Amino acid sequence: MVNQNTSANQLLAALPAAEYGKLVSSLEKVSLESGQILYEPGEPIQDVYFPLRAVVSLVSIMENGATTEVGIVGSEGMVGLPILWGGQSMTSRAIVQIPDGAFRLTAEKLMEFAQPGTVLFKHLLLYTQALFSQVSQTAACNRQHTIEERLARWLLSAQDCVQQDELGLTQEFISNMLGINRPGVTIAAGILQRAGLIRYRRGRITILDRDELEAASCECYSLVKTEYRRLNRLQKQGESLG
Repeated sequence: MVNQNTSANQLLAALPAAEYGKLVSSLEKVSLESGQILYEPGEPIQDVYFPLRAVVSLVSIMENGATTEVGIVGSEGMVGLPILWGGQSMTSRAIVQIPDGAFRLTAEKLMEFAQPGTVLFKHLLLYTQALFSQVSQTAACNRQHTIEERLARWLLSAQDCVQQDELGLTQEFISNMLGINRPGVTIAAGILQRAGLIRYRRGRITILDRDELEAASCECYSLVKTEYRRLNRLQKQGESLG
């Protein structure tokens, strides 16, 4: 396996050294800025991205311009999965939620290196299942749970990606991601802040008590996290997946 220090992206770090060695010269390290749009719906995918500590939101856009986040991609995954499935575009917008670095790879090179039978191909299939689980659970969550429960889930997921307690997030951005109005975000953030779970000021949210924030979240967070862990164990089994 590749040494964990070689890459903060878990998909790349889990590759056997031989596979990573063939891939590494084609990877380009880039900086992703907050609000940067990687793809628009229907736009041909030219490159895929393996985030390091950046977080990318997959956002559904309605005819009236309203937006709702349907999934997030961090260091556990890759942005641009439709290329692997034989598609050329996404139905959602991919927008950078939290800035940091990523490894960029051309779509052409991905198909060259992720051939059936390779470890990269197997890991990407497992990640596809994990992301599908996240997206489907998010759909249920948006319908069934309170705004503060959803906000707590969302903050926990973002923290898992960046591995730090402070997140640079404006109310407007959170509003767009959760598909609710800004007053709703203010009320939900206020409930969590008064409970001592977070501190929110000047576009930055600090998680103060993770355990209690998990308790305040809906069950969707733990369900998705459990599925990611299960699939990650399968990923680490290597040849037993063949």
